[in-house]
Amino acid sequence: MKAWLLNNFGLDNLVLGETPTPQPKAGELLVKVGAVSLNFRDKAIVDGIYEPHMVPKPLIPVSDAAGTVVAVGEGVSRFSVGDRVNSHLYSRWIDGAPGPDEPDYCFGSPLPGGLAEYMIIHEDSAVRAPDNMSDEEASTLPIAALTAWYSLVDYGQIKAGDSVLVQGTGGVSIFAIQLATALGANVIVTSSNDANLEAAMKLGAVAGVNYRAHPNWEEQVLKLTDGKGVDLLLDVAGGNGLNQSIAATKAAGKIAQIGFLTGQTTALGLMPLIFRQTTIRGIAVVPRSSFDRMNAFLNENPIKPVIDKVYPFAEARQAYEHLARGAFGKVVIKIV
Repeated sequence: MKAWLLNNFGLDNLVLGETPTPQPKAGELLVKVGAVSLNFRDKAIVDGIYEPHMVPKPLIPVSDAAGTVVAVGEGVSRFSVGDRVNSHLYSRWIDGAPGPDEPDYCFGSPLPGGLAEYMIIHEDSAVRAPDNMSDEEASTLPIAALTAWYSLVDYGQIKAGDSVLVQGTGGVSIFAIQLATALGANVIVTSSNDANLEAAMKLGAVAGVNYRAHPNWEEQVLKLTDGKGVDLLLDVAGGNGLNQSIAATKAAGKIAQIGFLTGQTTALGLMPLIFRQTTIRGIAVVPRSSFDRMNAFLNENPIKPVIDKVYPFAEARQAYEHLARGAFGKVVIKIV
């Protein structure tokens, strides 16, 4: 089969080649991949800054895929040939709390990912794709949508009328705006781009703050919430900006720490954290059971993934470059 292979770190070392088509073993599905979508994790793996000691070479990258089951191994009962499925990043995390070794079984590193014509997914890990989405749309769900869903519903437990702050307009953030709005929350979004803020408000956000124009953006958030701060804040930036996130969150509020776009370390001021009694939870995607619940919700609610651009399979490198420049929503690669 044709596959993109990462032979060493750096985008120049991601090359289109051929590798044997895998065969499903007991309990496994052979999936003809229809589309994959890129996350910051995928770029960080190629760049060699995401757990580089765990990356095998060559590696078929990209964790998030949607496609059709074309063959099954012995004993498979959850899916049949012809079913459309999603991959799930943590392939062995099915329900409950994560085990200590979940990262050892992630698609796109160290397990082979979906940037190929076919991939293997165990039936226990696969999730039925929403009926109302194309492969391109469904491929955006496994990390971006699911991280937003878990942050809002399982962790944040938001309810109608709650306030949520979403940082940026990338994949996770756009899904968070759409999902939180559908759940009845009031969403504030931050961005350095006024056009993106306007687009985010068309998706349901009630207010936007340009953090370039307002470097102390947390002060603007407090003004928008009558001085209280938001109930839940989704932090995708990381770095020292976490201190501003604490200031923008209400007393006894919650922060979902999702990303590290501005840095993997932070100089955290403890006294505001202590006095505001803020809860910070690291979110590294979620169990498959939450994915099942989210896709059921998506089947009942008219939320369409926001895709910035779909690239053909041969232009995978250009897709990575687009992600590096920044995207409004998701960058997708169509395999077939």
